[in-house]
Amino acid sequence: MSERKVAKTDAEWRTELTPEQYAVCRCSATEPPFSGQWYRHKAAGTYVCAACRTGLFASEAKYDSGSGWPSYFQPLIRAAVSLHQDETHGMRRTEVRCAGCDSHLGHVFPDGPKPTGLRYCINSVALDFIPAPD
Repeated sequence: MSERKVAKTDAEWRTELTPEQYAVCRCSATEPPFSGQWYRHKAAGTYVCAACRTGLFASEAKYDSGSGWPSYFQPLIRAAVSLHQDETHGMRRTEVRCAGCDSHLGHVFPDGPKPTGLRYCINSVALDFIPAPD
């Protein structure tokens, strides 16, 4: 993972992302539960940031949490994501952002499966998918 962050203006992000991607990635919105294209997705490959293509999660770490959003028990590599305290909406949560471009991805909770016990609850719209080679 490169230490260099993607730096773009707000106008550039608005041009490059769909309105839904912009709302989630740049404004920390949340897509409705059970609506995302990757929620029930089961193919082998890598989930990448929709904004900058940084590799975020391996399909092997994906599981069905029943939450309505794609869930993973760990990132592809720890340095792929950054964690931030989020006290919006009257809650205390840990926000997950892409380390490559600082896009909002979702939140992480301490109620996931072994081996980590974590649930990275991620918005589908913040992700893209690269299938594993055949």
